[in-house]
Amino acid sequence: KNRELKGMVYCDESICQEADVEQLTNDELLAMDVDVLVLAALEDAVTEQNAATVNAATILEIANGPVSNAADDQLAKRGVEVLPDVLVNAGGVIVSHLEWVQNRIGDTWSEDEVNRRLTERLAREAGGWNLVKLEILGEKRTLYPMMPETLEATETLTKEGFQVMVYCSDDPILCKRLEDVGAVAIMPLGAPIGSGLGIQNPVNIRLIKEQSNVPVIVDAGVGTASDATIAMELGCDGVLMNTAIAEAKDPVRMARAMKAAVEAGRDAYLAGRMAKKMYADPSSPLAGLI
Repeated sequence: KNRELKGMVYCDESICQEADVEQLTNDELLAMDVDVLVLAALEDAVTEQNAATVNAATILEIANGPVSNAADDQLAKRGVEVLPDVLVNAGGVIVSHLEWVQNRIGDTWSEDEVNRRLTERLAREAGGWNLVKLEILGEKRTLYPMMPETLEATETLTKEGFQVMVYCSDDPILCKRLEDVGAVAIMPLGAPIGSGLGIQNPVNIRLIKEQSNVPVIVDAGVGTASDATIAMELGCDGVLMNTAIAEAKDPVRMARAMKAAVEAGRDAYLAGRMAKKMYADPSSPLAGLI
């Protein structure tokens, strides 16, 4: 509401000794004319008895059940939007579950691992989809995938009902293991993310495609249209790209070029290229030569 709230504090016990502030009671806090009221501490902070005093436009339930059912009905009739704890506090509940799980198995997870698992679960519940793309990166200089962790995460997510598309190295053995533990798409890098170096190991990409029973999508390294054509000529089912288009001098024209390149590469793969030969083989008829 663009109101000046500096110098006003809702406090408890020793914090109330803060000098030069106006102390607010719980009732006064609930009655303040604000855009968003965050209820983050107590159950039933807003009840049928005090719901009429709430002046916030939106209430966020961070605590468990801070708005009673009767108060919910009153607030709804007044047009106050209440975002329920089951959504707003879902992250806290899920992370608590993850903490319980790792304690049970005697394991420890990094902050990145916890955030990844949290994001995947929230994405599934919020969007109603099970298809996820998995990336576990090693270090910032190369952005290469951490393959042991990627393999473990793919297996775990598959068991939890996710369909996992996996960003991975171009190692055919590891790619086959990813498929074996449940990956629904194998996404090997052609070169480091954002490098534009093109397909550095075409033989590996071809081996991965030949052994796979799931789609193979080149996930990184494409720099120009010819790179996309090469990936498709190797038999890949698709090419994922961003930087090659975004950083082109004319992104729209490059996008058109990439579309044409993918189509041309796919047609060439399906048509079947001629065999490579060491020596010349005349293409014109020899009859009638002098």
